[in-house]
Amino acid sequence: MMAGRQKSAPGETAQPSAALTIDALGRKCPIPIIMLAERINEVPLNATVAVLADDPAAFTDVPAWCRLKSHHHVATYELPGGGWAIHVRRNY
Repeated sequence: MMAGRQKSAPGETAQPSAALTIDALGRKCPIPIIMLAERINEVPLNATVAVLADDPAAFTDVPAWCRLKSHHHVATYELPGGGWAIHVRRNY
């Protein structure tokens, strides 16, 4: 299992809830990152944004964006239909 990549145990929900969900499924990078950058300030400090994405570049690019912008990549959860829910905590 890769660091930051979470899988749920039987009976658990696949991922915790987020204050905001951005649906970027079917969109190629850098669109998921642009959508995240435009909307992250809509949530309170320390709240979580879930970016739904299925472009393989988003799997590494969103956590890299978090490091660059000093936000926190909480975890990445696999979606049942393919892709990921990439959770980001707003730090400022």
